[in-house]
Amino acid sequence: MRIQLTSVYVDDQEKALRFYTEVLGFVKKHDIPVGGGARWLTVVSPERPEGTELLLEPTGHPAAKSFKDALAADGIPFTQFAVDDVQAEYDRLTGLGVRFTQEPTDMGTVTTAVFDDTCGNLIQIAHQKV
Repeated sequence: MRIQLTSVYVDDQEKALRFYTEVLGFVKKHDIPVGGGARWLTVVSPERPEGTELLLEPTGHPAAKSFKDALAADGIPFTQFAVDDVQAEYDRLTGLGVRFTQEPTDMGTVTTAVFDDTCGNLIQIAHQKV
């Protein structure tokens, strides 16, 4: 058993696609209309195109919107992405105008930082030290 797909709720799929591809560097994998203006829209890491897909899922259900909004209001990241160097990624993304709510922080065995994805979520990046 393995994780094939995970999702992040987004306020606007087109805006999310631009941010997740043009800023974060993911690559679009699937873009299939599913009705009502929504799409089955996934991105993947260019390093692992056959790896886990991230579904940019519309925040259509009221419970999903409430959940996402509550996490953001409390400063809790919706999900976490692994990076090789948190400081380098922080510098790169800051240079592209990404707003961080937590600068790179050394927590002993892991270094983390948290940014706003412009789509209603806080996302944590992390590097596990070996």
